[in-house]
Amino acid sequence: MTEHSRGPEWFASFRALKHRDFRLYAIGTMVSFTGGWMQGVAQAWLVYRLTKSEFMLGATLFATHIPVLLLAPLGGLAVDRYSRRNVVFLTQSLAMLQAGGLAALTLTGKVNTTHVLLLAALLGVLNAFDIPGRQTLFIQMTGREDLISAISLNSAIFNFSRVLGPSLAGLIIAVVGEGICFAINATSFIVMLACLYGMHLPQRNSAGPRNQNGGLLDGFRYAWRARELAIVLGMSGLLNVAYAPVLALNPIFADGMFHKGSAGLGFFGGAMGVGAVIGVLHLARHRGINGLPDVMLWGALLMGSSLVVYAWSPWFYLSLLVLPLVGFSLMRQNAGGNSVIQSIVPDDYRGRLMALYSMMVTGLMPVSSLASGYLAEKFGARSIVFAAALLCLAGAIAFQRVRPAFQQWVDRHQEEVCIIP
Repeated sequence: MTEHSRGPEWFASFRALKHRDFRLYAIGTMVSFTGGWMQGVAQAWLVYRLTKSEFMLGATLFATHIPVLLLAPLGGLAVDRYSRRNVVFLTQSLAMLQAGGLAALTLTGKVNTTHVLLLAALLGVLNAFDIPGRQTLFIQMTGREDLISAISLNSAIFNFSRVLGPSLAGLIIAVVGEGICFAINATSFIVMLACLYGMHLPQRNSAGPRNQNGGLLDGFRYAWRARELAIVLGMSGLLNVAYAPVLALNPIFADGMFHKGSAGLGFFGGAMGVGAVIGVLHLARHRGINGLPDVMLWGALLMGSSLVVYAWSPWFYLSLLVLPLVGFSLMRQNAGGNSVIQSIVPDDYRGRLMALYSMMVTGLMPVSSLASGYLAEKFGARSIVFAAALLCLAGAIAFQRVRPAFQQWVDRHQEEVCIIP
């Protein structure tokens, strides 16, 4: 039984778009993600302009993402028990206000690093609920048949916006400053809210256990009992921890080493997005999960090798050429791990397992980002990125040792998730 759908290969990548609700979601997230990436680049540049500090760059990412690590289980429990669309609608509404506040402070010249850190932490709290909410909407929008396509296309949209958003942000910052980027992001949420309002999602079954003592911990217990799910979560966490130094220290590489300013920073972000879009669109063709162990192994190897080159590259354009490989490998791992989890877990646990996934993909990043900024001031940015490369390569070696048993587990589930008519 083949894992690919019939018909042209690249057409199969987009099959989730036949669902009206997913088309609305795709429109809303394309606009919202683009605004979000513009804000992310503008925020990093604002902090760098105000402080010229590697540590403060890491501290800002820490403030943005640490709430996901701490609060995502609550977010997962919320989306298992309440309307997923309502949870996402609320978080998007509050994120619009967050971006508007940051815009107002910046445009009036009153912004300082304390404001940025506090508002970044607020966004992190919202993301702890928003990420599990978004991820669990896919099964309602497309059904089980096109779930992997929806997950992969969502990653493609996220990373296409990574190409567009940072590039626009770099140009806008150079011309009119960071505040306009924040204002554009605040406006972008209006489109997402309108698309959410226009969806006709099917009703869910009962939203899981109501035991007040055990409900929050059930997701952890479920993942602990399934060793292979823990491997998926662990590999996703490892690659995202290794990616955090690149994200945190890119301003140092773009301006401090190569003297390309905010435009160079935008091009770096866009280059990673190009690779990521290509990778997840290729992954979107798959209907089954039995090829994902290869994705995990080669993703770790490719990312580790690419980061070695990036760490020691003496030329801006060599760095620009290798960053697409980082995006390619990272986002295929993320989308592939997401597909395994959502294809296997029952719907009553989907929110809590997606919360664990978000902790690995987003929540661990702040610890690595903060450590990256601190260590870069002592040992240099290149050495820290090189250490991240070695971490990826070590993860690939460790995964290869357990790969045969992991592949057998995936193969046993293949008949359940490979839904060929």
